[in-house]
Amino acid sequence: MDQADVIWHNGELVAWEDAKIHVLSHGLHYGTGVFEGVRAYETASGTAIFRHEDHIARLFRSAGLYYMPLPYSAAELRQATHELLIANGLRECYIRPVAFRGYGVMGLYPLEAPVEVSIAAWPWGAYLGEDSKEIGIRAKVASWRRMSADSFIPESKATGQYLNSVLAKIEATKAGYEEAILLDQRGFVGEGSGENIFIVKDEVIITPSLVGGILEGITRNSVLTIARDLGIGIVERDVARTELYAADEVFVTGTAAEVAAIREIDDHPVGAGRRGPVTAQLQQVFEDAIRGRDTRYASWLDRVEVPAPTA
Repeated sequence: MDQADVIWHNGELVAWEDAKIHVLSHGLHYGTGVFEGVRAYETASGTAIFRHEDHIARLFRSAGLYYMPLPYSAAELRQATHELLIANGLRECYIRPVAFRGYGVMGLYPLEAPVEVSIAAWPWGAYLGEDSKEIGIRAKVASWRRMSADSFIPESKATGQYLNSVLAKIEATKAGYEEAILLDQRGFVGEGSGENIFIVKDEVIITPSLVGGILEGITRNSVLTIARDLGIGIVERDVARTELYAADEVFVTGTAAEVAAIREIDDHPVGAGRRGPVTAQLQQVFEDAIRGRDTRYASWLDRVEVPAPTA
């Protein structure tokens, strides 16, 4: 990964290489942490963090579900992120806030361990590869099932829960695919390893509903809003595995992946085997939104006064 100069850690900007935690931190041993993935984009009027307020709100919601009171306010974390981008001179980047139980106690009862908070930012391109947007990627339905809401809290973006996604991602990659698709415990389509998933059939968008134990993605929400504004039909319901193979188009959304097309699933071509027209249309409006070119979505952008690089 690319390296920046500093990381915000527990209220201070520290050198990238000095942002360290104790080896006995509770979160390292038991996965007691929550995080966000956020992106900042360069626009005609400067750098803007996409849906920053929503990401911070979800971080607090995730932390609350796991009994982790954050020691900073939402306003303080927003300001810290602005300071971080300015200090690093990052006009376009990926941002990773993470809150975790630190050093202090061992064992499964975590509430006496302190909560630490860090924010890092660095340049990061297309998560699923440069071809993921226009050409599309190959995906595989994983043998691993999406974690059950009876065992974890899918609505929380918790660090330990991502072992589920790690197993699916490794399996798919070792088999020669770019991404994994996880079914839920009932056998219906759940998510990608790090993305929400959508199919298009007869020009209608169909996507798993939130009651099925998926993460409420912020990019998912953005794309659904855009689709409604474009007059595209939307259905949120259970999606059978075979519907993936019969779909006209399939695409995934996520902060890292943005809006990426899937051209093949389990060696079955999706539609014409390339990005479809609905996906392309949604991608274009989403790109205009994140770049500040569509005024309908101006409220999604949190401007940051990052100085222009000196010659």
